[in-house]
Amino acid sequence: MALIRSFSRKHMDRNSIHDEINATYTPFERDGRVFMQIDSYGRRSRKRPHQKSQSIQLDKRGAIALLNIIRREFHLD
Repeated sequence: MALIRSFSRKHMDRNSIHDEINATYTPFERDGRVFMQIDSYGRRSRKRPHQKSQSIQLDKRGAIALLNIIRREFHLD
């Protein structure tokens, strides 16, 4: 699990579209700060497809950074 507070753009020579998976999100508060945890789950072809695979957490700073990236890259403004 990791708390992400900032992002860096990276160029990749080859990109591929990954398999679709399920994800959940959980907002929570700790010590007066708001966080959001996003959990992804295994592919259907895995031995245990409903087992949690990865978790990331965002605080307000990380959420704002990601929101700005999403707005810019998907031309949402």
